[in-house]
Amino acid sequence: MHWLERIGLSPRGQARIAALSDSHAERLAEIHAGAFARPWSADEFSHFLLDRGIRLDGLLIGRDPQPSGFALSRVTVDEAEILSFAMARAVRGRGYGRALLAHHLQTLAHAGAATVHLEVEEGNAPALAVYTRLGFAKSGMRPGYYARPDGTRAAAVSMTRVLRPSGPAEPG
Repeated sequence: MHWLERIGLSPRGQARIAALSDSHAERLAEIHAGAFARPWSADEFSHFLLDRGIRLDGLLIGRDPQPSGFALSRVTVDEAEILSFAMARAVRGRGYGRALLAHHLQTLAHAGAATVHLEVEEGNAPALAVYTRLGFAKSGMRPGYYARPDGTRAAAVSMTRVLRPSGPAEPG
């Protein structure tokens, strides 16, 4: 069964998830600008890609070599932090984001992460719903963390998901 069929979508568009590289930096910056009040530049994405602890997965649809969404995380020892997760406006609300993030969590687990952390604006209901559906739980709040385009500030909701129990291995 195709991974899209597992979440109730048709694979006809032949979406796939792949690791991204510096050749995608411009497109990543465009997607990010469409999702956040303070967008990252292509140079910032290029800088992230130089970091060996960064994991960057992208959603590619059809024959388009450029991504329609991405998940970017940093893994340090046995913890990961999702630094950014965004989908192009044209593909939002179709379940692709949930599939991308589920795959990305597997990538993080394979990289050794036992726990994943993230922060999301408290008013971002679609993102909060996806994170909750994928097993994240609220772990804290940061009042006034995000700047909004209108000059006001929004709180960040900190969320955590355990990928695998940490601690000493049990004797075998």
